[in-house]
Amino acid sequence: MNVEELYQFCISIKKAEESLPFDEVSLVLKVCNKMFALIRLDASELQVSVKCDPDKAVELREEYSCVTPAYHFNKKYWNTIYLNREMNDETVKFWIRHSVEEVIKKLPAKLRNEYNQA
Repeated sequence: MNVEELYQFCISIKKAEESLPFDEVSLVLKVCNKMFALIRLDASELQVSVKCDPDKAVELREEYSCVTPAYHFNKKYWNTIYLNREMNDETVKFWIRHSVEEVIKKLPAKLRNEYNQA
């Protein structure tokens, strides 16, 4: 997967929006104004940071060497996945979708219902 394919997948998620709130190289993707992914555009190796269930976050780090605690994020919930290593593209997409699910389930009921009905 290259950066364009990664971006296209993330932006194709229902109600996904992009922004550069931190700097010109940290592409943030959000649903319902909550971040579900961060892509570092200047990284020497393609990577995406995603939110994760706390128990699964640790399991992922133990299972894959390409998964590390996300830098500058709450390491209990956020992992960085280095793409094009041992995790295939479909598995990366699964964890991006998982990140969206984690964000949605933390929303107030009204917003969660609006998102689910959209």
